[in-house]
Amino acid sequence: MNKKISKPAHTRHATKKSKVKTEKKEGKLNIKWVVSFIGCPRPMRQTVRGLGFRRMQQVLEVEDTPSIRGMIARVHHLVRIEE
Repeated sequence: MNKKISKPAHTRHATKKSKVKTEKKEGKLNIKWVVSFIGCPRPMRQTVRGLGFRRMQQVLEVEDTPSIRGMIARVHHLVRIEE
């Protein structure tokens, strides 16, 4: 009769984790171009270039504005927002 004794629900995830504070600038986004746009329509390529990318794996720090968010939304499968 091996019964597994578990901790109460309120203490299961109460382990203390050290949090590393990262400097996040207010109103800025770090975006990285991770997937090639070969085979994508021309307007999509222009959007990637319009964000300021010149090469893949490049990381840019851009303003967090509605227009930039819209551009990222159009090419969300090609770029990644990093923290």
